Amino acid sequence: MIKRVALVLAAVVLLAVIAGAVYYFRLTADVEVSDASPVAPTLAVPTAAASPTTAAVEPTAASADPAAATTAPAATAPVAGARVYRIDAAQSTATYTVSETFFRENNRVANAVGTTNAIAGDILIDTANPAGSQVGDIVVDISQLKSDSNRRDNAIRREWLESATYPLATFANARIVDLPSDLQAGQPFSFKLEGDMTIHDTTNPVVWDVTLVLDGDTLRGSASTTLAMSDYNVSPPDIAGILKAEDTALLGLQFIATAVE
Repeated sequence: MIKRVALVLAAVVLLAVIAGAVYYFRLTADVEVSDASPVAPTLAVPTAAASPTTAAVEPTAASADPAAATTAPAATAPVAGARVYRIDAAQSTATYTVSETFFRENNRVANAVGTTNAIAGDILIDTANPAGSQVGDIVVDISQLKSDSNRRDNAIRREWLESATYPLATFANARIVDLPSDLQAGQPFSFKLEGDMTIHDTTNPVVWDVTLVLDGDTLRGSASTTLAMSDYNVSPPDIAGILKAEDTALLGLQFIATAVE
């Protein structure tokens, strides 16, 4: 009797492993995704009105007063110290890092890392009035994320993250917190960036740790945050008998942005 139960249990385990393997190979089949760059709303350099000018006009029948004059519309000029920097996708990367346990390899734990340069967004830095600095929407095409495993990437696109269906991750409504009051060129400055992250058609508040360096027409930056996949209606990868991923993901952004003329 005991032997029969053991055989049944062994058969159940074997069937579960086989089912997991079949499921794994099915969901890792190649998925075609776009290689186009995402588009983000642009920021405009703030302008200030110049002093209005008064110009003399010739008297007319309606105005016999030779001293009559008209006020010309006030001109505008860029605010001194304010510049918009646009992320250069070719020189920038967005990454995820997630811990995975591989059951078939003596429960080996390793970090899965995926990267993409499909990034878009604007940042306005105002050195004369740092409080006037802004961060526009940052958009990343997460369907283009690539790791060291095509099977993992296709599984993420097809089912785990469904990024083939929901390709864009967007950070919006940014609020800069604890920005230094003096922004010096060549000197790194750090701050918190609060806002709303939308992934997999779900939006949650997140806080990024950001460090920037101004270098003439170039703005260099890095940002990082952590989030739980389950908060975005995404189940951490879990394939019976093969692997299991942690729920926590570390997100990173390394970028170079150039000044918009």
